Amino acid sequence: MTAAAAVTALAPDLAPGLAPGLAQKVAQLDQFLAGIASRHGSIKLASSLAAEDMVLTHAILSRHLKITIFSLNTGRLHAETVAMIDRVSERYGYQIEQFYPLSSAVDAYVETHGINAFYESIELRKQCCEMRKVEPLNRALSGVDAWVTGQRREQSVTRAELHLEERDSARGIAKYNPLTDWTEAEVWAYLEAFAVPVNPLHARGYPSIGCEPCTRAVRPGEDSRAGRWWWESRDSKECGLHISITAIPG
Repeated sequence: MTAAAAVTALAPDLAPGLAPGLAQKVAQLDQFLAGIASRHGSIKLASSLAAEDMVLTHAILSRHLKITIFSLNTGRLHAETVAMIDRVSERYGYQIEQFYPLSSAVDAYVETHGINAFYESIELRKQCCEMRKVEPLNRALSGVDAWVTGQRREQSVTRAELHLEERDSARGIAKYNPLTDWTEAEVWAYLEAFAVPVNPLHARGYPSIGCEPCTRAVRPGEDSRAGRWWWESRDSKECGLHISITAIPG
């Protein structure tokens, strides 16, 4: 059997015109997602509504896999990002669940430090991420067996050691990064081939999209996460969602 025939056998509904290498990755992605969906009783995709997570959203919803999708609505997102919830609903007939920060925690932070105190120090920025993202994530993942992310190694130096399968030791559950070795070009080729809805901010120079006051467009030659917390060192640009992770030997 030729390589092309093998890909077709794995995923006969692939969009026409995909390069053979990407077609193989798409087939592997579909198999991988189906496999982990069958392996766990409860599994969720944490979606930022950005490009990588829209690849996974399409892969999951187009095949009706038993993987629930949720997003963290921090209260400081771009309007374009929030609007993606409706675009997913219109395209797939699926309502992404949203988790919000506790209003009491937000009020206490703002009263004590000010609404934009995250610019003042890494400590205050991480406190803001903790209440707006990490605590809601913990609620979202309460009671599940595993979660899925759209992280890629290529995105930044803080993700260079990313693994396909990991153990989230902080939450005691499995964690999967199906796009670990995908390139940015492959992500966009997939989105175009399957006509997947995308956040319009990407076209304005935002490859990685977070909260509005903490995200800017990137400059030529910068890595895809350079626009996140741009006032900080490139080695500290994580919000605490992806910590206490142990690789699973493969």
